[in-house]
Amino acid sequence: MTFRSPALARAVVMAAMLVLGPTVAEVSHAQAAATSYNLPDFTDLVEKASPAVVNIRTTERVRQRGGAPGDDEMAEFFRRFFGVPMPGAPAPGTPPRRNQPQPPQQEEQSRGVGSGFIISADGYVMTNAHVVADAETIYVTLPDKREFKAKLIGSDKRTDVALLKVEATNLPRLPLGDSEKVRAGEWVLAIGSPFGLDNSVTAGIVSAKGRDTGDYVPFIQTDVAVNPGNSGGPLINLRGEVIGINSQIYSRSGGYMGISFAIPIDEAMRVSEQLKTAGRVTRGRIAVAIGDVTKEVADSLGLGRARGALVGSVEPGGPAEKAGVEAGDIILKFNGRDIERASDLPRMVGDTKPGARVPLQLWRKGATREVTITVAELEPDGKARASRSAAPKEDSAQASKPNALGLVVNDLPDARLKELKLKSGVEVELADGPALRAGIRPGDIILRLGDTDVTNARQFNELVRGLDKSRIAAVFVRRGDATQVLTLRPGATANR
Repeated sequence: MTFRSPALARAVVMAAMLVLGPTVAEVSHAQAAATSYNLPDFTDLVEKASPAVVNIRTTERVRQRGGAPGDDEMAEFFRRFFGVPMPGAPAPGTPPRRNQPQPPQQEEQSRGVGSGFIISADGYVMTNAHVVADAETIYVTLPDKREFKAKLIGSDKRTDVALLKVEATNLPRLPLGDSEKVRAGEWVLAIGSPFGLDNSVTAGIVSAKGRDTGDYVPFIQTDVAVNPGNSGGPLINLRGEVIGINSQIYSRSGGYMGISFAIPIDEAMRVSEQLKTAGRVTRGRIAVAIGDVTKEVADSLGLGRARGALVGSVEPGGPAEKAGVEAGDIILKFNGRDIERASDLPRMVGDTKPGARVPLQLWRKGATREVTITVAELEPDGKARASRSAAPKEDSAQASKPNALGLVVNDLPDARLKELKLKSGVEVELADGPALRAGIRPGDIILRLGDTDVTNARQFNELVRGLDKSRIAAVFVRRGDATQVLTLRPGATANR
């Protein structure tokens, strides 16, 4: 459409604006203003926090070859097997002749790069244990390009926390927050050296708390971009406080995929205080293997709801056995604190001073009972126990048809019970139907059905006959050194 009069054209355009509303440019400007209003501005926070975030560089010494190829290997051969120098080699202390090949020397080479942050003005720096693992020399570089050789005060592999010290004063430091008050959905940012790019800043939100990726650390999960080199750097809230140490990522490619994990600063500080005073972390242990309590197990045992830690095995002679804890027990409370998930127990026990006597609440055979346990010290290296080879299978009574649980079982001779350190139980000869679907297999030991201990094959089959087919039954099964609770629904009775 063409207008001969410019005034008429302007009038038509103004009328169209009144009818159609604001222009695209105006809408875009309004949306941008709303967006900028809702999003946080990190600029001041980054400017204030960055001076206390450091780059950590580690090195190791490697041998440089000197002389003719193979000379150092040959010299080592003569020294080790004949106890004499290699023929033609100068005697110790003899000055080298002119143009004589020099002995191998060592050269400092870079091992890796990570991040860290200063927690005190007198030079204490926190980072990840894996950043400084096996390093011969550790260098800490500040954003103002000052570089210090750091001393490793201590590191703890179980929590992946390390504490360093540099000889300096009046250093910038980061304030510490309270990781217990962290909420899912709040804004956080990370500062570090991904791929060696110093003082890189990324932002995101807290995705979840209490993620169980390890025995002793309930990680903070975020969607903050974290990549190799970010490890050991701080996770900071909008108040400029450190709430975690960036430690891990979930990745199938080796790079960031939208999920990262940080060690809560409360846990990291507990560890660092022990490292500062003793150089290592002391933890408690009660010597049990545990697993989660499923809803089916809780219902079948009359527990009401899924909670606690299911004891799979008890170490012979350990604190738990001495206190009367048995495989198949469910630990509900430790030192008065509720255990909602199995992963809660190792943290509670680990935080307890060795030698302390604490109450333990158990669920056994449909009722709670209280015992007192003396906490032992967890060995730093966690020596693995030697596995016991399976005992030869004993001859048993002639197999019969499976019972309503799909099981054919045999009595255990006294010698076998003594070897297994059991008071009673029966051995599975055949598993079919419900038992097979539940994962029971020949050689397993049935210890208990519901709240009743199994003493022999005949008694076990009588108990099975009396089961309510409309209800799930809990079967306590021993395999190797571990006991698990399996839930089965009885089928048609075949063993009459």
